[in-house]
Amino acid sequence: MTPRITQYVIAPLALALAAAPVASPAQAVPQDFTEIVENMSPAVVAITAERPVETQRSLQEMIPPELRDLLPERFGSPGEPDSRAPHRGSALGSGFFISDEGHVVTNNHVVEGAEEIEVLMSDRTSYTAELVGADPATDLAVLKIDPPEDLTIARWGDSAALRPGAWTIAIGSPFGLGGTVTVGVLSARSRDIRSGPYDNFLQTDASINRGNSGGPLFNASGKVVGVNTAIISPSGANIGIGFAVPSSTARDVVSQLVQTGKVERGFIGVNLQPITDLDGKGTAA
Repeated sequence: MTPRITQYVIAPLALALAAAPVASPAQAVPQDFTEIVENMSPAVVAITAERPVETQRSLQEMIPPELRDLLPERFGSPGEPDSRAPHRGSALGSGFFISDEGHVVTNNHVVEGAEEIEVLMSDRTSYTAELVGADPATDLAVLKIDPPEDLTIARWGDSAALRPGAWTIAIGSPFGLGGTVTVGVLSARSRDIRSGPYDNFLQTDASINRGNSGGPLFNASGKVVGVNTAIISPSGANIGIGFAVPSSTARDVVSQLVQTGKVERGFIGVNLQPITDLDGKGTAA
């Protein structure tokens, strides 16, 4: 009887072992993200955009000329030339290289209206950039610099393959702190935050703050799955709700901007209207 008992005890154990799930390399949880950060940080840049800023009118300018003689001396003598110099403001953002030719992806709102654009590399080298093209509808823009020989390129990933809960890594320059790394998960897909006609954002809880705009959102394989663009925050700082343009959208827009400097979209010239009753008998024409 002993051999028979042994046979029935071992067989179910063997079946249980055979049925145990084996984690595939793609499903394995990484120990950390040091390799991705080390490899991809050189592809990420800080961007400074200088643009003119409208200055506030002085009190003297707002008072009618016939009343300016009544101004106290502390407001300046009537007819005194305005000594204010033209005011310039700076916008800070992030970006990343997508080609050996020196093309940089960023957000349109970072560089819109800029007269001078500077790109700061991870080694603190600075380059003057030119605007290749921008698409306000998706808030994307492409810049170009004269590239060094050892340029690190970020590769596009498949945002459509991401599912909520997947790892996301943001690298950028929040508040001018270049090379900042934050990690979280994909919170949701296809978010409409009413910022434009093509809203289809990825939502992530990786910390995104001011200055992260235009920077890359990587997946756990080190591929770009989004372009960090916006946050929801009552205080202006991160509360764990950030949004990125998915790579499925950004890749096509960026390709057009690189090739032609603009984005062309098709449309159908059709309007809908009710069908009217022409014969008065309820027969539709």
